[in-house]
Amino acid sequence: MAFFASTILAVVWYKFMPVWITPLMVTRTMQQIGEGHMPRMHHSWVPLDSMPDDMPKAVMASEDQLFLEHHGFDFDAIQKAIKRNKKAGKKKFGASTISQQTAKNVFLWQGKSWVRKGLEMYFTVLIEFVWGKERIMEVYLNSIEMGDGIYGVKAVAQYNFDKEPDELTKRDCALIAATLPNPRKFSSKEPSQYMRKRQRWIVTQMKYVKWK
Repeated sequence: MAFFASTILAVVWYKFMPVWITPLMVTRTMQQIGEGHMPRMHHSWVPLDSMPDDMPKAVMASEDQLFLEHHGFDFDAIQKAIKRNKKAGKKKFGASTISQQTAKNVFLWQGKSWVRKGLEMYFTVLIEFVWGKERIMEVYLNSIEMGDGIYGVKAVAQYNFDKEPDELTKRDCALIAATLPNPRKFSSKEPSQYMRKRQRWIVTQMKYVKWK
């Protein structure tokens, strides 16, 4: 009962309050210190209305095109990922939705285990029911890792584009979304040819994504 009460209370709290820090931010900071580096954590909260509509459209085009249609889980994508993983060998393909990624980033630790995956599903159901799609997107875009020590749209806009969030163009948003599979490997500040190719693909896909 204490577990259910505390987790539900946390989800209700974050329905209204900004998420200033996440377990991932703490983990990355500890990793930086462990590697002998000065800790870097750039993060500021910005309301969804202060971002261009192209930002949620870009991450939906890149990460979860059925975000507005599913209830937290894309079962077709999960089935496809299972089939691909059987043939892929060591390389594994995921099928996490934006809702699942948000639940994991805000409430859980990193890593792979059945316990963590079960809790991820539990929190995904909770935030879908309590928050709704706009709030999930708002928290996602404010908390997701978008570079080394950079979290959220405002920080990446300022540090990688020298802009405020509402000044980001469609191509800027697509480039940010292009880094999300691995934002510490792929840079939106110094994009490779591969990033530019993904950016162009995302811009094209954004034509078919509806937001609001």
